[in-house]
Amino acid sequence: MRHCRLGVFSLLLLATPLFAAELPKPFVTGLKNPESVCLGPDGLLYVTEIGDFDKDGDGGVTVIGKDGKATPFATKLDDPKGIVTGRDGFFVTDKKRVVKVDFKGKVTTLIATEKFPVPPLFLNDIELDIENGMLYISDSGDLDKDKPAKGAVFRYDIRIDKLDLIVSNKTLPELKTPNGLVMDGAANLLMADFASGFLYRIKLADLSSKKIGEGFKGGDGLTWDKNGQLFISSWEIGNVQAIPRPGQKSVMFAEKFQSAADTCIDASGLNLIVPDMKAGTLTALTTQIPGWEVDKTPLAIKTEVAFPNLQFTGWSPADDAGIPTPLRPILLTHFGDGSNRIVVPTQQGVIHVFPNDDAATKTEIFLDITDRVRYLDKQNEEGLLGLAFHPKFKTNGEFFVFYTDKKAEMANVVSRFKVSKKDPKKADPASEEEIIRFEKPFWNHDGGSIAFGPDGYLYITHGDGGNANDPHENGQNLKTILGKVLRLDIDKKDKGKNYSIPKDNPFVDTKEAAPEVWAYGLRNIWRMAFDRSTGALWAGDVGQNLYEEINILKSGGNYGWNPREALHPFGQKSVDVNPKMIEPIWEYHHDVGKSITGGVVYRGTKLPELAGSYLYADYVSSHVWALTYNAKLGRVVANREISSANVPILSFGEDQDGEAYLLTFSASGKGIYRLVKAAE
Repeated sequence: MRHCRLGVFSLLLLATPLFAAELPKPFVTGLKNPESVCLGPDGLLYVTEIGDFDKDGDGGVTVIGKDGKATPFATKLDDPKGIVTGRDGFFVTDKKRVVKVDFKGKVTTLIATEKFPVPPLFLNDIELDIENGMLYISDSGDLDKDKPAKGAVFRYDIRIDKLDLIVSNKTLPELKTPNGLVMDGAANLLMADFASGFLYRIKLADLSSKKIGEGFKGGDGLTWDKNGQLFISSWEIGNVQAIPRPGQKSVMFAEKFQSAADTCIDASGLNLIVPDMKAGTLTALTTQIPGWEVDKTPLAIKTEVAFPNLQFTGWSPADDAGIPTPLRPILLTHFGDGSNRIVVPTQQGVIHVFPNDDAATKTEIFLDITDRVRYLDKQNEEGLLGLAFHPKFKTNGEFFVFYTDKKAEMANVVSRFKVSKKDPKKADPASEEEIIRFEKPFWNHDGGSIAFGPDGYLYITHGDGGNANDPHENGQNLKTILGKVLRLDIDKKDKGKNYSIPKDNPFVDTKEAAPEVWAYGLRNIWRMAFDRSTGALWAGDVGQNLYEEINILKSGGNYGWNPREALHPFGQKSVDVNPKMIEPIWEYHHDVGKSITGGVVYRGTKLPELAGSYLYADYVSSHVWALTYNAKLGRVVANREISSANVPILSFGEDQDGEAYLLTFSASGKGIYRLVKAAE
């Protein structure tokens, strides 16, 4: 595994041979016993070449140029095997020592032979936990089948220069020949045993080991792609198997290698690179697993500025002191009254209205509650975050707003407002009626989406309370309304409340559970939306350490946070995939993006190729995608990128007709984008 870490499995995985296509032609030949390959910071591939076995000084690291040419990068190594990329160089297992190769090719010994707590016999794979700088090193032990195996796994803390033995026959009696290693989140390490073909999970909190799969004899490389697929190569048998998702049986992915060694994912994220040691080659295989194919071809669709002449009334690019004040449109919606007017609130607390017309030049202010909304750029997860119009707005004039209370130390509120009796084009700020209040321990993870479901109830999401790692464990605590989606009847009032609890809420009869809770185990849903066609509730849940996720939420569902992060165990109390928790339908690694912006299911008519696709983006990387989920197959079948303007996407929205929009903060006031066909 090289820089691609995903997935976790609790069910015993048995190899299931399926037909695999003929191998493509290698793109690199002529290597001398290539063992391991990794992706460098420059996007190039770096390969360890052993040279002649047990001949010291003839091994090295080779770099593969963009033209496919192999060039020596580091030389005079002995028998280099595993390689992994760090922040300032590569780490390589070299026979009975570990070396560091800087990005200029200079070699220094990092862990000398005599430093190991037990004498190393055959150092093999190496893995880096990028979260805390720990290196994990496998020693395959004595490969002579007639001698007792003395395999081991070591952990090296680079920060304090400390090396420990963490797996041996004493901790795992059935251990034979540990080889491939890969992190599973920041809480667990996966290990392939070459001799037995077993796949183990090592829980790093207590160093306990559990067999989670078998049928991988000769297991060498463990590699995750960026969307949760695990690839396991066999040096002995010469094949690669793949596990599409947690709990799924393995699929025969590729066969007929002479000796498939330690693999990695290339810079595109779309190909698995397989070194064949005996053949001396590198081969690229598309990561499409048979029966689990996902269309990742880019769409001929792009984003462009919508309403180019629009000015937001009362907004200025700088305040009176000259300090920039970018426009922060937090969502886009409509009244639902057939008027086709567009409504855009800003995070600072102003709700703007304008006609759905490209010729629109100026907004009207529908409601200004900046006097009660707290927003600071340094605390930009607060502010006015949610807006939903009552399904009967046309007749009752009611709407609901989620915002951070300026007057409270740490609180968000959802309030009801009404249209002014004097001017139906404006709301009455004095009509506010607080519906529910969220007391929170920290400023971040406020969530803030609110939406009416097809059942007429109001759905509200709030994050886990903030900070990091869910320190109060709110996600799994049904007593609190933090880290949840709530479901309220706002047309009735229970005693002491400005709302009523729907009788069919999933935890109404659960002792010591907040009856408002509809779904839980959520970290920080940043935008959720109902599919106006199917009624399904979609949400993008922002990740913690390594993964972002997409969920289709269901009544009573537990979505795993914080014992799990997306498809992975998380933290010291990490758990396996299990029937009590619902796995996300999609995840992506932080190599792709670091903060998901949930979107909407497209139900417009202008772009029929998007029909039924879930639109979402990443705030940090600015990528935008259209994801297609096949309910009959129970899996994602397409995740296609949309050409974007390379701006951070704050939110999504849809107008009366279901056409989709993207929102970004903007110094020029041009913060609304639409989707259009790209020139072919």
